[in-house]
Amino acid sequence: VQLQASGGGLVQAGDSLRLSCAASGVTFSTYTTAWFRQAPGKEREFVAVISWSGLSIVYTDSVKGRFTISKDNAKNTVYLEMNSLNPEDTAIYYCASRNARRVGGTCRNPGDMDYWGKGTQVTVSS
Repeated sequence: VQLQASGGGLVQAGDSLRLSCAASGVTFSTYTTAWFRQAPGKEREFVAVISWSGLSIVYTDSVKGRFTISKDNAKNTVYLEMNSLNPEDTAIYYCASRNARRVGGTCRNPGDMDYWGKGTQVTVSS
């Protein structure tokens, strides 16, 4: 299983970015996928999660109304649309996934996920 996150970059406050998480070796239609981020000197934190069906979505409070997670099962890709970016969003963004049949956990903790991509850097300047 390989996850490849892409789409990061250097933007100004207020700008938008769309991150992509492309999977190989796994079918996203049967997997729960989440985005996490890690800022320098901080622990990895949950950003958003989307269920295998796409019908259940959860965001961390700090991104509600600004970020949108979505998936395209035909392309085996999960997206994170990020709007109104601010410097506090600066971090390495990771996508992570696990089989939807796995029980336990909320998929909001890094330990709840089984597969990880390498991350993509998002830097927001003020």
